[in-house]
Amino acid sequence: MTTEYKKPLPYINNETKGLLDGAKSHQLLLRKCGACGQFHFYPRDFCPSCFSFAVEWVKASGRGTVYSVTVCHLPQRVLKMSSPTILHSWNSKKAPMMTNIVGCPNEDIKIGMAVEVTFDDVTPEVTLPKFRPVNKHSRF
Repeated sequence: MTTEYKKPLPYINNETKGLLDGAKSHQLLLRKCGACGQFHFYPRDFCPSCFSFAVEWVKASGRGTVYSVTVCHLPQRVLKMSSPTILHSWNSKKAPMMTNIVGCPNEDIKIGMAVEVTFDDVTPEVTLPKFRPVNKHSRF
């Protein structure tokens, strides 16, 4: 567990609880629509593709590729985060997701880089899914 986690924690509500409960169990869960079959992220109680409320949580592989990198320069006091903040988007065959990539210097993160999920137990109540570069020693 991370000691004295000082960054903002996710807001837990009906739409995010499944994602965060899965993360607590070190599983990456995504929403899937029972009507059209589309996966989506961020978690919502309806499908953004067909607007059906027939959505369920499905375990994802946790593997994907980086398809976007954004560097945000914000004052540290605003978000209690280090500056610059690096935001990465990864894309699985299921749904794109904005995340943090760990275990790799920011300058080494490249579009198309293979990544896999890892979990950071930031507080006793909250575990965050993050991503790391895939390497030959991966257990996947």
